[in-house]
Amino acid sequence: MRAPIASAQVDRFVHDRLPPRGQWPALRYDLPELRLPPQVNLVAELLDRAGEKGWGARPMLRSPGRTLTYAQAREEVDRMCRVLVEELGMLSGHRVLLRGGNSIGMALAWLAVVKAGGIAVATMPLLRARELGDIIDKAQPALALCDAKLLDELELARKERPLLRTVVRFNADDGGDSLESRAAHKGPGFTACPTAADDIALLAFTSGTTGKPKAAVHTHRDVLAACEAWPRHVLRATPEDIVVGSPPLAFTFGLGGLLVFPMWAGCSVYFPDGPYTPENMVRTIRDVGATICYTAPTFYRQAAPFARELGIGRLRICVSAGEGLPDATRQLWKEATGIEMLDGIGATEMFHIFISSAGADVRRGAVGKVVPGYSAKVVDDEGNEVPRGTIGKLAVIGPSGCKYLDDPRQANYVRDGWNYPGDAFLQDADGYFFYQARADDMIITSGYNVGGPEVEDALLKHPAVAECGVIGKPDEERGMIVKAFCVLKPGHQGDAAMARALQDHVKATIAPFKYPREIEFVAALPRTETGKLQRFRLRQL
Repeated sequence: MRAPIASAQVDRFVHDRLPPRGQWPALRYDLPELRLPPQVNLVAELLDRAGEKGWGARPMLRSPGRTLTYAQAREEVDRMCRVLVEELGMLSGHRVLLRGGNSIGMALAWLAVVKAGGIAVATMPLLRARELGDIIDKAQPALALCDAKLLDELELARKERPLLRTVVRFNADDGGDSLESRAAHKGPGFTACPTAADDIALLAFTSGTTGKPKAAVHTHRDVLAACEAWPRHVLRATPEDIVVGSPPLAFTFGLGGLLVFPMWAGCSVYFPDGPYTPENMVRTIRDVGATICYTAPTFYRQAAPFARELGIGRLRICVSAGEGLPDATRQLWKEATGIEMLDGIGATEMFHIFISSAGADVRRGAVGKVVPGYSAKVVDDEGNEVPRGTIGKLAVIGPSGCKYLDDPRQANYVRDGWNYPGDAFLQDADGYFFYQARADDMIITSGYNVGGPEVEDALLKHPAVAECGVIGKPDEERGMIVKAFCVLKPGHQGDAAMARALQDHVKATIAPFKYPREIEFVAALPRTETGKLQRFRLRQL
């Protein structure tokens, strides 16, 4: 392997706050396509080289109001880069907070920051001032690019944080001093910052399913290596594909699925003007001729009736990630559309998906097999691999890995070079991985291990259940009991008779000892903006 080159990032804030070297993940580049040059800028690679690949005139970013080809997107990104560097004083290594929903403007702003050598710190649109303040305190950005409709909470957050000196709007209808209007006055052309492959491209804040979010650091090499793993070997998108989906660009599931991976494959992404509902997502899929869709299991479940009623047009690939995919949801979607869902497990800390299977390789109930480029095993508490068919903790190693920004929790995630995403899994004799629960969500009741997602899957097979969440509740006699929180479909009564009916249903569907001894009926379940169930909040209840 060639010697590393010197960093091009003059601001060393993130580099200086990486974990101690002994806590770094081991990074493996076993496949030829993973051996990237020591100097590479991921936007230069994915966007600037699109013309060489014959994609310059192909559509890249679409919305109801406009379509940009790869060549046009490059020109707009270059003009924005010049605004960042020439007007706003951004230096390589500066953190730039990005606040916006999924839109062409948000995508262009993200690409400009990274191409110019900055570190993108994208944030979820629904975050409030307190949450934004935590991210600002951690990332220490001096500059923010914010959708004009989302300024209020950011302005509240920066009142007590004078370090964040400059906020520039984008997607502003009135023009004024917006990012787009500033860029319109710039000439074309910008030479990408000559970043080392191991220079930092982004800070990805975890989605907060377990409380205080952490900032995962990803390099230009990490992102490009991720492109050469799951998208190449499992997804296999083509330049003819049109991609849609609900995960935010501020979340690595959305950033990969709805921007970076489509650019790697030369296909295009469609962003609607507003957030998706299950019905308008299906209508969008049909009306724009979308062929690939990304969303979370809950959304697929809610969208299935509309898919059955309205049709899905040219749709051919449906990617599910973000949380465990219940088999009941997989079968419901397949019955409605004829499509076998492409499940996958990834992690913000790993950038994207590392276990997955598609098409004929799908095995019912399994997430899939390890993605080429990665290795995975199921281990005990000491890190020893357990026999096949035994539940244990998942450990992963490959071309990307966890590096938290200045966070003692690094030692929990990386051990002996292996990444521990915090999931309990079982691996069968054929190498398929079966998700059981988050490792800290395993319910041990009277000596038996029960995975909450398995009970949830059984409950979801009952026609009265719209959504559910299952946790372990402390119990003096059994250590824990299985407790379910259920949202019922309209027309069903959450009473003692319904609770008994659901308990009997679970006993008849899976091993009887796994049935929920307590069922609480609720109007809604606590979820993150990305759709993940927040079981820690159920436990607080």
